Amino acid sequence: MKEIIVVFTGAGISAESGIKTFRAADGLWEEHRVEDVATPEAWQRDTDLVLRFYNERRRGIASAQPNAAHTALAQLERFADVKIITQNIDDLHERAGSTDVLHLHGEIMKSRSTLDGELYETKGSDIQRGDLCPRGAQLRPHVVWFGEAVPMMEPAIELTMRADIFLVVGTSLAVYPAASLLRFVRSDAEKYIVTLDLSSAPHRDFVWLKEKASVGVPKLVEQWCS
Repeated sequence: MKEIIVVFTGAGISAESGIKTFRAADGLWEEHRVEDVATPEAWQRDTDLVLRFYNERRRGIASAQPNAAHTALAQLERFADVKIITQNIDDLHERAGSTDVLHLHGEIMKSRSTLDGELYETKGSDIQRGDLCPRGAQLRPHVVWFGEAVPMMEPAIELTMRADIFLVVGTSLAVYPAASLLRFVRSDAEKYIVTLDLSSAPHRDFVWLKEKASVGVPKLVEQWCS
């Protein structure tokens, strides 16, 4: 049986593909206050602004390309059972060729009904006011906004507990509840972190590779596959 490698990725891996990330230091995301574009209250207050914001993000992501880290993780599937848990809402892992990706915070290339959170459809183009689900309710971006529950946490925890190798890529581990996944890694699992920045010292017995994702991840994959 192949080893199970669970990879937990954050904004840093996508940033190397040119996708801008939320910076908590100034509270802005693409020149917008997060409170104005990424909360349920913002949706109720100015639906058109929120739709416009995510339509712009969607177009930017569509023009971005997977980088060497995404590609290396996809290639790793030839040698191991690779499960990716990502905080990112882009589809770069899938476009690189990864086949088992769990999105903690949703997927920007999809939309979902405001009537039923479980009802969503693939949506590669813009979402406009008046775009409705089959039951007649307005569609919204299929993303988890600040202040909303993270419904995929339980499946992510279950995956984390199965890992023979647990790899963290491109996250400072400052965003919760996502960062709490590290508490569920088995004590006998191999543990690695590839990132330039951490919110604190390396956790427990993790091996910290202080490198960009596009450098550190291919190195590890080559090491594991040799």
